[in-house]
This record gives sequence, structure tokens and C-alpha cells, in this order.
Amino acid sequence: MPIDDFTRPTAIVTGSAGFIGSFVCTTLLKEGWRVVGLDCMSDYYDVALKEQREKSLTNFEHYRSVHEKVETSGLLLRLFKEEKPDVVIHLAAQAGVRYSITNPRAFLDSNIVGTFELLEAARAYPPRHTLLASTSSTYGANDKMPYRETDRSDHQMSFYAASKKSTESMAHSYSHLFDIPITIFRFFTVYGPWGRPDMALFKFTQAILEGVPIDVYNNGRMQRDFTYIEDLVHAIRLLVDVTPEHPNQNPVETDSLSPVAPFRVVNIGNSGPIYLAEFIAAIESATGKVAEWNLMPKQPGDVPATWADASLLKSLTGYAPQTHITTGVFNFVNWYRDYYGV
Repeated sequence: MPIDDFTRPTAIVTGSAGFIGSFVCTTLLKEGWRVVGLDCMSDYYDVALKEQREKSLTNFEHYRSVHEKVETSGLLLRLFKEEKPDVVIHLAAQAGVRYSITNPRAFLDSNIVGTFELLEAARAYPPRHTLLASTSSTYGANDKMPYRETDRSDHQMSFYAASKKSTESMAHSYSHLFDIPITIFRFFTVYGPWGRPDMALFKFTQAILEGVPIDVYNNGRMQRDFTYIEDLVHAIRLLVDVTPEHPNQNPVETDSLSPVAPFRVVNIGNSGPIYLAEFIAAIESATGKVAEWNLMPKQPGDVPATWADASLLKSLTGYAPQTHITTGVFNFVNWYRDYYGV
């Protein structure tokens, strides 16, 4: 049955012109949701790329765009009051492990203050479900793998990771105090078409096509649990309908549900670490060119490996990310060639 304007659900998505945010908005809009997208169009990377992502969203009749910083005092409170969202998906954040070393203030403002503003708005005008993005970096120095949501995550190795772990703790306190249903999802190295230019796949593809050496950190001994963008967004969409309950009425194995709040943490990852060499080989295959390596030491704040235990996601939704790295990289390279005409 088609959704009419009286029954059309409303979602607020922060970071709507970002890599992940634009895919989330598109998925909801295609389902018939009304989506309010908040994005400050930060110049952390090419604004033109963000503008192109947003352009595809504005073609939808039921999309509203708001260009403001998430940390602006009172902004989200006013937006929640106006829109009374059914669901909120908080993706706006300052990203970048290495950038957080030189520009920590940006992470304090966007990630911590921005999340505080969102939680205050959810306290005043509670959505049915609030979902907040976090990162595998919160596991920090934990070398027990695969990472499980119930594992301790006390030793973050970058200010970026520390800022995201802080938002998790803040969200839990609000969930407990004000009975706000909150799901935290921890991402594992998301990649795919329309990806961020500061990430390895984008930089490696550009360099390889231009015949420029690529910087390979930790002498190529890094491992990452690469997660394809469409898999990630599908998982997020399924989690929108899995609202945490307190007390837990339907326990599942290895659930991370809080004992004192309607609050849950969920990994979204491909459940298999890939060596950087294999990742680079996939780019070489997709581009038809051989990479020239510039071996570099491990950078401050980097962790040597990530690996998600995504069994909780599977238990809650019946879904597990499954796109193979060669397929995902091939799709990205095709997009890159088309977008930049190379």
C-alpha cells in the first residue's frame, strides 16, 4: 500500500551529504519516508563531492535539506520540535584517525558536543528509535579478535576513537536516565562508490591510475575488516526496526543490551580481516595497473588489525554483510573512472 502524507514516517539523518549518510537517506526515501538531512558541508574534503551526493537527494519530493553544524546550540532541539521524527540516524562526525592528532578540537566540537545536542533534543522530543554511528576504533588496544560488542573497550589509541567512545557512554547515560531507545552501531572500514577521498581505497585508486607510488603503512602488515557500503546501509535499515527494549523481553545470544537501559551496541562488519596486500591486489586487478609501494612505518593512533564478530547483527536481523572485496573494489573503481572521467 502506498504511503500517504498522513502516515509517512519521518527520519532525521545527520551527516546526510556524507558517504554513508547519502546512502542511508536514499534508502529511506525510496521506501517512502520523509527525510530531513542535516549537513554543514564541511570542507574537510572536497565539498563538490558532497554537493553531488546531496543533489541526488533533493530530487526526492520528501527530502528537506538543512545546512548547519550539528553542534550548533539549540539547532537540533528546534529541528526535533518542528519535525517530531519517528527515527533519528546520527552519522554526522569529524572522521580521520590521523587528522585527530593535529586537529583534536574539531572532534571535540562535532563528535562530542554535536552528540550532546542530539541527545538533548531526543530527551525533549523522544523518537521511536535513535541510532548513533560509532567505530571499530573504539576497541583500541584490545587484541582479542574477532571483536565482540561485549568485549571491554577501554584503551582507545586516537582522539578520534576516544571521542566516539565518549559519545557511546553519553548515549547510554541518556538512554538510562530518560528511557530513550538507542542503538549504537560500530562500523568496520566502510568502502564503495562515492567514498571519502581521505580513505585508502580512494587515495590508492587515484595514485595507481596516475602512476604515482602509494604510501603503505606498517610495511603492509595492516589488516582491516572491509565492509561494502550497500551491505552496511542494508544492515542499518534493518536495525531501524529492531528497537532495544528494557528489560530485555526477547534475549538473543551474545546480546549487548544494557542491563539498565534500552541501549544496545551492534557491530557491522564483513567478519573477515583482509591484508592490505590483498586489498591493493584487488585495486590493481580492477584498474589493470600495478601499484608502486612506498613502505611506511605504522602511524600513531593506527591499530594493526580489525575484525568484527557480526553474530549479534545476524541474530537480530537475520542478515550478515557478504560482498567480497574484489566485487566491492571493482564497483568503486568503475564509479571513480566514471565520476572523474579517467
